[in-house]
Amino acid sequence: MKLRILGTAMVLGLTACATTTSPTGRTQMVGGVSQAQLDQLGAQAFAETKAKETLNRDAKQNAYVTCVVNALVRQLPPEQRSVAWETAVFTDKEPNAFALPGGKVGVNTGIFTVAKNQDQLAAVLGHEIGHVIARHHEERITRQMGAQAGLGVLGALAGARYGDGAASTVNQLGGMTAQAAFLLPGSRTQESEADVVGQRLMAQAGFDPRQAVGLWQNMMAASGGRSPQWLSTHPDPANRIRELERDAPSLVPTYEAARKAGNAPKCG
Repeated sequence: MKLRILGTAMVLGLTACATTTSPTGRTQMVGGVSQAQLDQLGAQAFAETKAKETLNRDAKQNAYVTCVVNALVRQLPPEQRSVAWETAVFTDKEPNAFALPGGKVGVNTGIFTVAKNQDQLAAVLGHEIGHVIARHHEERITRQMGAQAGLGVLGALAGARYGDGAASTVNQLGGMTAQAAFLLPGSRTQESEADVVGQRLMAQAGFDPRQAVGLWQNMMAASGGRSPQWLSTHPDPANRIRELERDAPSLVPTYEAARKAGNAPKCG
């Protein structure tokens, strides 16, 4: 899902890069920045977004989103669960959401037009949180720093509207290469991985993993059967639906076990 966050640039100290394994077993190169730096960038970008965008004040909608986020967060590893997660709902008809390092989650009111129930909203937010716990932001920053060897300043978390907005954000950041670390969605590999991680996470939290399929069917219907522009670098929606359909049955036992254990979210 597209990030709607303003550009921000910080001086980041280089730290040693390392090879690690993602939650799906994929080899990653990370370590360009520290976790504290990532969290600080996330917090700064989130604050700037809230200052510019129109915050939704509907108490029920905010409580709904917070409830789903909290249910998902309870299933995270201890180091990520201990973060003080914060949510914000923005009055914007575009169906979109994002999650940032440091436990920041933003949701546009437009997402409610395609996420018809709590399980489908969990599919959206599980995917976005999946990017965070799979260290995709750090991975992209590390790659960007490698592509710009010799630079001590990295414009990071440069999320903005794609197209003209993306170009303007690149300019704001001093001519960074296009597709900067946080400017566009992750690679198709990262997006597919976030689907896997997010669908698994929602099942562990007691949300029906089969509803991830319905979410993307709704997305396709809302866009007239075409992939929205902001999904241009995401996996093909039809393939995405097939993969979610393929994985759902194996996750149903996890979902049912979670509910039997008392993890049955009642968010709305």
